[in-house]
Amino acid sequence: MSVVKINVLTVPAEMREELERRFSNRAGMVESADGFEWFELLRPMEGTDRYMVYTRWRSEEDFTRWTESQAFQRGHAQAAAEAGAQGHGHGQAQGQGHGHGHGHGQGPAASGSEIWSFEVVQSTGPKA
Repeated sequence: MSVVKINVLTVPAEMREELERRFSNRAGMVESADGFEWFELLRPMEGTDRYMVYTRWRSEEDFTRWTESQAFQRGHAQAAAEAGAQGHGHGQAQGQGHGHGHGHGQGPAASGSEIWSFEVVQSTGPKA
C-alpha cells in the first residue's frame, strides 16, 4: 500500500499568509513525480501554530527518488538561497520532500520542521 509523509511545520502567526501564498505558487513542483499520489496543505484551526504538509506516495522508494530528483534539489537550493543569511535550517532530515513553502519571498516562513512517516494499512472513500 501507499506511504504518507507529513511534514509538520511550525509557522509563526505573522507568517501564515506568506506560507500559504508560497505553497500556492509551488503548484506543479511535485505533481509529475513518479509515484506521487496526493498533496494537501493543512492549516491549523485552533490552539496550535503547526501546519501539516501531507503527501501520499505509491512507495517509500518513490518518495526517496523524489527527494533525490533534480526538481527537488533545484527547489530546495532556490529556497536556501532566498532564505540566505536568515538561516534556512533545512537539511535532509528536516522537511524532506515537501519544502517549507519557501521560494517567493525573503527568509523561511516556517521556524521548524519535523517529518512523520506512515504506511497506509486501510483506506476508504465515500460511497458512489
